Formats: sequence, structure tokens, C-alpha cells
Amino acid sequence: MSSFLHHSQAGGVLTVTMNQPESRNALTGNTAVREFVEMADSVARDASVRVVVLTGADPVFSSGGNVKDMKRFFDDAVTPAMIRDEYRHGIQRLTRALYNIDVPTIAAVNGAAIGAGCDLACMCDIRVASDKASFAESFVKVGIVPGDGGAWLLPRIVGMSRALEMSFTGDSLTAAEALSCGLVSRVVPHETLLAEAQQLAARIAANPGPTLRLTKRLLREGQQLGLDSLLEASASAQAIAHKSWEHREAVTAFIEKRRPDFEHGERAKNG
Repeated sequence: MSSFLHHSQAGGVLTVTMNQPESRNALTGNTAVREFVEMADSVARDASVRVVVLTGADPVFSSGGNVKDMKRFFDDAVTPAMIRDEYRHGIQRLTRALYNIDVPTIAAVNGAAIGAGCDLACMCDIRVASDKASFAESFVKVGIVPGDGGAWLLPRIVGMSRALEMSFTGDSLTAAEALSCGLVSRVVPHETLLAEAQQLAARIAANPGPTLRLTKRLLREGQQLGLDSLLEASASAQAIAHKSWEHREAVTAFIEKRRPDFEHGERAKNG
């Protein structure tokens, strides 16, 4: 079987494409989980990556779980405990890896994002949708629950009421409806989707890589911490940022009225 993920990097932007259109870029019954975990580990070690853009090979973003593969759970020999462990050590590893990836992530949603595919988009920091995209939290339609963390992810993006409506009905949202409820930040023509997502990524990647990683960590921690705890974390992160080469270069460039050269500094540090 060919690799599920295809990687290409331009500058600080790593574009990752789910590349099994014959399976509608399904996330189970293949190597998807392992490859996502490996990709996240690689990004954590690679300072040259500042932003990840995630998309799918047309015509879909991801159909989520492989429904045909679920028939094996009908076997009486497969116990509930075995299924629970499969989720823990399977799709939930993908959720943790992608949601907790160090750098900013952009989902360029090119088509249908169904079930775990919708949740996959929610694991990313920013979602840009093609005008051909659609979204469905559709687990209920096949008699299951969002086992990949969607019940935690979706309400934080669209609010509890809309998340409940999506989860209880399983109905699909158009790209325009997704924009209206804040599930995506913009809708663009299908033919320019990847280019526009990469342009947004390039604007983000123009900033210092270590600072982007610290900023993302603070924003994520801020979803869980009280204000006082977040202020303490911010002070610690700021102490690190103020002593960084990138901060010194940015301040010096501002005073000298020139563009900062973060690329040269990274090359010098890495030999």
C-alpha cells in the first residue's frame, strides 16, 4: 500500500496531503494513524518547519473512519474492551499528535469532511474551506459516537448548541454554513484553495519559528487554565522569548528600519 500522507516543503511551510482518494482518504484500516504520529514527531524535531498545511487529494478531504472495516466489530470474539483499546491506541493517537503539534496548522478543506474527517479539520488551528467543501459530525448516522475526541473539539469551535445540533442530526453543513458558524475562517474558490492556504501559511511562517511555537502553546494552555495560571505561564514563555536570537534580530531590525532576517539566524545556529 502506498503512503497515506504526501509531504512537500517550501520555506517554512510543510504541506501534507492525504493521498488515498480511492478510499476517500479514510483514517482507519490503513497506515494513516501511524503516519500522522510520525509526521508530528518529525515536525517537533525540525525547526525549519513553522507551519503545517493539511489537505486531501480530491474529491474529498476525508471520509473519516472506514465504515466497511467496522463490520469486523460484529464478531462476538471482538469484545468491548478490545474495541476500547483499539480506539485508545489507534485513532486517538492521531488526535493527540495533530492537536498537540508544536507549530500552527491550517486545514485546507477541499471537499467533504465527514465524521472523523470533520474532527480532523477541528484538530487544526485554522480551517480554510473550498466552496466545494462540506462538513458533517455524522457518527450518529451509523450508530456510533465520536470516538476520536470530536465531542471535545467541536463545541470549542462552533459553540455547544451548534455542536449538539450537528452531532444529534448528523446533517451536513455547506461551506457557507460552516463559515457562518465559525467552523471555518474563510471560504475560497476550489481552484485557489491550496494556494490561498499556503499564502496564509507563508505570512505566518515569516515570523520567528520559536515564537510561533510558544504562542501556540500559550493559546492552547489558555483554554484550560485560569487567568492567574495563564499569566504565570506567559511570564515564563516571555522570559524565553526575550532571550532568543529572533527577538534580538526583530528589535534590531525595527530600530534600523529594515526587515528582520530570521532565516540567516536559523542557518547560523544550525551550522
